[in-house]
Amino acid sequence: MTYVTYTTDALVCGAINRNTADRSFLLFTREAGMLFAEAKSVREERSKQRYALQEFSQIRVSLVKGRQSWKVGSVEASVNDYVRSTTREARGSIALVYKTLRRFIHGEEASPELFDFVIEALAVLSGPVLERSFVELCVQVRIMAYLGYVNTAALPKAVRELPIESFVTLQSDENTALLSRLLEQATLNSQL
Repeated sequence: MTYVTYTTDALVCGAINRNTADRSFLLFTREAGMLFAEAKSVREERSKQRYALQEFSQIRVSLVKGRQSWKVGSVEASVNDYVRSTTREARGSIALVYKTLRRFIHGEEASPELFDFVIEALAVLSGPVLERSFVELCVQVRIMAYLGYVNTAALPKAVRELPIESFVTLQSDENTALLSRLLEQATLNSQL
């Protein structure tokens, strides 16, 4: 029986320990969406994959689709967003983005635009950001819009089109109230 290997960029969103040295990883991939992949003996000290497969890491991974689950082949680490963060607030922003991904993305459905947006958001949020809470709110609402939980027509045009670095210029009480309301509605409608 032959197995096909898929090589893709991914974000390590979570991990679950299995057996003595195995671990299952929740990966948000560019080409396959959110999936669980198993890695054998990755918790052993001699494992070469152990440091690449840490939570909050951006990786390039080869995955093999088995009969029942995905298996991790080779892994190449790019950057760990949590380690790259410059302040405590930045680490909180990184954790918020990963938490949003874990909570609202389900199933193996490719979403390259969302993946690229999340990579850009993580790069911006890991550094110094003015009005961090407003920028976090904008990022969360855009993620929810990509996933279909927020009607994009209800979003201000600037939030839909501007790069993340420019979100600070949109900060106002009206925009904050609108985006908060949209995020709350999306969370309620998702039933997650």
